[in-house]
Amino acid sequence: MVENYSEDTIRTLDWKEHIRMRPGMYIGKLGDGASQDDGIYVLIKEVIDNAIDEFIMGFGKTIEVRINERQVTVRDYGRGIPLGKVVDCVSKINTGAKYDSKVFKKTVGLNGVGTKAVNALSGSFRIESIREGKSKLADFEMGNLCGERLEELSNGRSGTIVTFVPDETIFGKFRFINEYIEKLLWNYVFLNRGLTIVFNGQKMQAQNGLLDLLNRNIDNPVCYPIIHIQDNDLEFAFTHSNSQYSEEYYSFVNGQHTTQGGTHQAAFRESLNKTLRDFYKKDFDANDIKTSIIVALSIKVQEPVFESQTKTKLGSQYLEPGGSTIKNYISDIVKKRLDNYLHMHQDVAEALLRKILQSERERKDMASIKKLARERVKKASLHNKKLRDCRIHYNENHPQRLDSTLFITEGDSASGSITKARNVNTQAVFSLKGKPLNSYGLTKKIVYENEEFNLLQAALNIEDSLEDLRYNNIVVATDADVDGMHIRLLLLTFFLQFFPDLVRNGHLYILQTPLFRVRNKQKTIYCYSEKEKQEAIKVLGTKPEITRFKGLGEISPDEFSHFIGKSIRLDPVILRKDSSISEMLAFYMGKNTPERQNFIIDNLRVELDVLED
Repeated sequence: MVENYSEDTIRTLDWKEHIRMRPGMYIGKLGDGASQDDGIYVLIKEVIDNAIDEFIMGFGKTIEVRINERQVTVRDYGRGIPLGKVVDCVSKINTGAKYDSKVFKKTVGLNGVGTKAVNALSGSFRIESIREGKSKLADFEMGNLCGERLEELSNGRSGTIVTFVPDETIFGKFRFINEYIEKLLWNYVFLNRGLTIVFNGQKMQAQNGLLDLLNRNIDNPVCYPIIHIQDNDLEFAFTHSNSQYSEEYYSFVNGQHTTQGGTHQAAFRESLNKTLRDFYKKDFDANDIKTSIIVALSIKVQEPVFESQTKTKLGSQYLEPGGSTIKNYISDIVKKRLDNYLHMHQDVAEALLRKILQSERERKDMASIKKLARERVKKASLHNKKLRDCRIHYNENHPQRLDSTLFITEGDSASGSITKARNVNTQAVFSLKGKPLNSYGLTKKIVYENEEFNLLQAALNIEDSLEDLRYNNIVVATDADVDGMHIRLLLLTFFLQFFPDLVRNGHLYILQTPLFRVRNKQKTIYCYSEKEKQEAIKVLGTKPEITRFKGLGEISPDEFSHFIGKSIRLDPVILRKDSSISEMLAFYMGKNTPERQNFIIDNLRVELDVLED
């Protein structure tokens, strides 16, 4: 029955109602903090962006960030918001100073939306501006002003202090993961020389810009010393890895991490190809240049245009309104500065040439294998039971693209349950047949020769680069037993060996599924640990029915819908700074059997001691 369409059905929402009803328009997906692009991290970023904009304009060299469980506090030492406009700046859409390019040039926040979204999506939000010996403080709850006051101060450095707690009614029982926040903050200091960020007492500084960024993020041997070039509004650094195959980009616009690239990244890639072809006087294939390359790229643009409020892809064609194009600007600098650098550093030029020629030989050697592999994929796609695809993909311009997920399962029974329970719009399933090959120490050739690896690579669409990745979340969904753990390790080895940037960019997860179902006639509680089981027994009273799930295939599709829907529990696979991929894989997946056996025995003893206590 269709409702009557009349004047009464037309609604006008105020600013906070619209943000709370359609948060995805402002912060992307919601999430519980397991993913680094979840909304709670966007809230932090929006507040810090304002502090960074102050630093860029020459005010305030230190930013303090404190996170106490779920409460976030960001303190800058900039000019402070003009006291009469403090409330307006965080509660009136399209209000701010970023529209005046004389006050804020080449900044990130341009739309007058960021802190309003933080305010509206926070259970509690407080802003304080200290300026001219006075303090203006305002408190909000879910965007509603609760109180404000103006005070005289005898002392106190100017600046802005924002404290907020994301709203649990929107984000659920979220958690902050420090590794994600540290990565965000380190990027800020790499891109802003002279800036100090203090995070929960830890001081972060960098003196060498993108050179420091690559040195911190590269954990494998490189072919030649990092080439680092700076020129006004453009900075870039790059090298080639000896032990990875895909290209890897860290690209930024006005300090914003453009994880999906955009016009600046495309222009740099094109300019690099042309410059190297001209320098070596050889028409290299673009694939031979980009194989194994690791690039950090930063550009400053006046009034940048991004493809969404979350600013992950640059759409601007011009460096500034009415000015030169980004493409021409980057091309001129790369051609001049990189050509000069290679002429002045012959040893680096020779090593770079050797790497390109090596990639060329490997590509030609693998050409016939790749051709056969693509033909197999094409045939399999006609009747491929391994992949049950979804309708919305990460590489499409769709509002739900961030929710696109691929579950990698073991066996037909597990994949059958997930397939029947999944959201067909955003969730796909890839079914493994038995245990995959241990790919440690093998070359990329095995990805094409092994049918399952080849089909998985094709399903993800990552053969050439991550830019065309079809799923934002890649979830390993295996049983919580010895065989399931082994399959997890083998899949992790595959991704770390051949596509480590998938892991570094936060796309890989482990699905948590319940170990127990505890229920009585009135209520059912699913438990993910022994501790949760004991708590459930207390809640349900005496003698509830307890079921121990041995594998995913035992969970019915109706039940599975609870575990892969809104209440999904995912453990992100995180590469910590002190973890070397090559050393880690060599230890866990290599042929050092005695050392690994001793490690397992020692750690099992520790675990048993805990249980006995």
